[in-house]
Amino acid sequence: MEVSRKDSWSELQDFYRGKRVLVTGHTGFKGSWLVRILMNMGADVTGYALKGPTDPCLFDVAGLEDHMDSVEGDVRDLAHLKEVFERVRPEVVLHLAAQPIVRDSYKDPVYTYETNVMGTVNVLECVRLTPSVRSFLNVTTDKVYENKEWEYGYRENDPLDGYDPYSNSKSCSELVTHSYQKSFFQDGRCAISTSRAGNVIGGGDFANDRIIPDCIRAAAGGRAIVVRNPFSTRPYQHVLEPLAVYLTIAMCQWKDAKYAGYYNVGPDDRDCVTTGELADLFCSAWGDNLTWENHYDGGPHEANFLKLDCSRIKSVFGWKPRMSVKEAVEWTVEWTKAYLDGRDMLQVMDQQIQAFWSEK
Repeated sequence: MEVSRKDSWSELQDFYRGKRVLVTGHTGFKGSWLVRILMNMGADVTGYALKGPTDPCLFDVAGLEDHMDSVEGDVRDLAHLKEVFERVRPEVVLHLAAQPIVRDSYKDPVYTYETNVMGTVNVLECVRLTPSVRSFLNVTTDKVYENKEWEYGYRENDPLDGYDPYSNSKSCSELVTHSYQKSFFQDGRCAISTSRAGNVIGGGDFANDRIIPDCIRAAAGGRAIVVRNPFSTRPYQHVLEPLAVYLTIAMCQWKDAKYAGYYNVGPDDRDCVTTGELADLFCSAWGDNLTWENHYDGGPHEANFLKLDCSRIKSVFGWKPRMSVKEAVEWTVEWTKAYLDGRDMLQVMDQQIQAFWSEK
């Protein structure tokens, strides 16, 4: 049965209020939104991450460090990570720390594997050694699947074998999680899941080599948008969509271990659009006669066609996407224009979070 947005917020708030939650990668784009949601729910939030990966970065723009226990650290540093776990004694762990850019993984594959694979090993080892942890979620990606460029969405039981170093390292991160779950957590002390999310967009993403940040930089500079591969299809969704799912999985598996498992989270088929179509939506939302140009550069291999079958998460949790890709782009433009106008961005984040969980 579908749960209303307000009821969903109330249930999540009741669960997370007062809970000790540790988020790795909290200075990243998704991590920043996630820790703000948790703060608003009354959780006792600790973050463990390197400094923000971009300049500017959402974590700094919103001044989030002033509102939480923020620890600068590298998930490759097991000794330091153990110290933080021992101090915080988290009850819920949400693992988002990663090297997340496909093109960067070609430039530095060793760092990508060290962070995405051994970083996951280190976090899971700390979970194993910390009796207080009752719920663990590893956030991976839709790119973990062996991509055959077929038209139907990948299901959770399809083979894992990402092509490029980023995608493959996240496939390995999944396998590490599966092994730890089977080897060390059969006693039911801690429920463990992974979530494979599609491409996320939203306010505050300043990354290189991602289409919406590229659109924003071009629009702010009064230039036409350069699109490298306008014909690749991706499951684009607003950042708040998967974050709501992550919080739901971690809560539900805490309450009942039957909910632990592997979950895709992405938009409906109608919102799996090409990069060119996404650029069209952005130009329309931005206005000012903004245009884009096709500058296909060959580049390193990336999948041309990729979407997810999200029927499992819809069946198990009664979940469905709350925003169309058009709305997701409009919300991103709204956030960005507020930022360029010098608004209080923590307030803008809170307004969008509140609106997302409100009934239409």
